[in-house]
Amino acid sequence: MAITNKEISAAFSAEVTARPGGEHLNRCYSCGACSGACPVSQAIPDFDPRRLIHMIRMGLKERLLSSELLSYCSGCRSCVFVCPQDVKFAEIVGALRELALEQGLLTEEDLLARGKAAWVERDQCVSCLTCVRVCPWRIPVIDQGGRAHIDAKECRACGICPEECPAGAIKLNQSADERLIAAAGGGR
Repeated sequence: MAITNKEISAAFSAEVTARPGGEHLNRCYSCGACSGACPVSQAIPDFDPRRLIHMIRMGLKERLLSSELLSYCSGCRSCVFVCPQDVKFAEIVGALRELALEQGLLTEEDLLARGKAAWVERDQCVSCLTCVRVCPWRIPVIDQGGRAHIDAKECRACGICPEECPAGAIKLNQSADERLIAAAGGGR
């Protein structure tokens, strides 16, 4: 697909590097170590960390921030450990997601539908505090109504709280990358 001048946002790279998580973007010299170590890119060829960094540098802001590509990152941080320049690609994806949320190109509903955030079925919650205790990031909280609440923007979609909830009140959709891997036969 051809790129038009209307699609290019010259300030996009600077916008990403100004955000927490994106500050190491300019260290990247496109060696491809991140792409080689990324388990998601092995199953989903369209998700290539090096390509995403190139899209940032090209200024393809709306194309990148509105695509499902940001949902494919599993947050495993394999890319972080192999990067010789300490670029921290997984954190760049986090910064991109925040930017997409702020600009309305990604919604909380998108996060829930794509399996990138858990939610609580309030009528099933028994206020046992299990989710509050087991979450390593302290995302679930008890709200004014005495029920658990999970902020979709903060949730890491790790799957711990849905698995541990004794009432089965916490739900997490299968993530987009899991669906694609299953469709490709990788889930057998």
